[in-house]
Amino acid sequence: MSTLTVPQPLPPVADDCEQLRKAFAGWGTNEKLIISILGHRNAAQRKLIRQTYAETYGEDLLKALDRELTNDFERLVVLWSLDPAERDAYLANEATKRWTSSNQVLMEIACTRSPQQLLMARQAYHARYKKSLEEDVAHHTTGDFRKLLVPLVSSYRYDGDEVNMTLAKAEAKILHEKISEKAYGHEDLIRILATRSKAQVNATLNHYKNEFGNDINKDLKTDPKDEFLTILRATVKCLTRPEKYFEKVLRLAINKRGTDEGALTRVVATRAEVDMKFISEEYQRRNSIPLDRAIVKDTTGDYEKMLLALIGHVEA
Repeated sequence: MSTLTVPQPLPPVADDCEQLRKAFAGWGTNEKLIISILGHRNAAQRKLIRQTYAETYGEDLLKALDRELTNDFERLVVLWSLDPAERDAYLANEATKRWTSSNQVLMEIACTRSPQQLLMARQAYHARYKKSLEEDVAHHTTGDFRKLLVPLVSSYRYDGDEVNMTLAKAEAKILHEKISEKAYGHEDLIRILATRSKAQVNATLNHYKNEFGNDINKDLKTDPKDEFLTILRATVKCLTRPEKYFEKVLRLAINKRGTDEGALTRVVATRAEVDMKFISEEYQRRNSIPLDRAIVKDTTGDYEKMLLALIGHVEA
């Protein structure tokens, strides 16, 4: 006879804080206890834990984690413990400071968050760094990259499903003209990708394919070594099929030549509560191996355990 597993009620927040405090006490850190708590709490619960911890012990939980943990495990736990908007601000700031033409983190944040989430990330950026995200992006980027990234991070797109088909046809034609002319940094091409709602961009790109016979990303692949074309293709993917974009980031992160822990940590910490289920499905479809198994083959220890806890995190 099968028995239904009833989800266990969560312990009171004060108990979670007390357990975390215990995990830091004594000679060694109890990483297992940290994973068992933080790896199984959603964003609202983690926020409450941080507040209560600070009120009870007079210390920011993040500082304690930073002091007690190390390496990739520390980064994953700290990123996960941040409020989502705060986390985006932190990742964006890091990306501006270490910006290179192959760094897609700014575009990723701008295109895969809802307009409200992006606005909150920008507000968190103001609060934390005492300047605006767009001024930092403008300062650290150049040329076509600046032309694309500044409007992307500044955008507040319409978030509804309404689509103007006449506009979609007209803008598909503009995109096709500019791409045919190799005018990839043209202001109209960037304006369409940076300001239109995701539903409108989808309609435009569907019309592009029907009218001109190719997927837009195929037409943007003329020079695989061109990093601006690479970020343009990634922009299109993030706006239309984010799970495909993140699957590719994970596939490249978990490869035979060594793991890119930075990318793996970022995707798991930022998508676990959003669309990890779809990313995992896409990963298995594309690689014929479940994502959790690929992670087990490629990582070890507490870092591996925390990644697995977050991938199985069903609170969305």
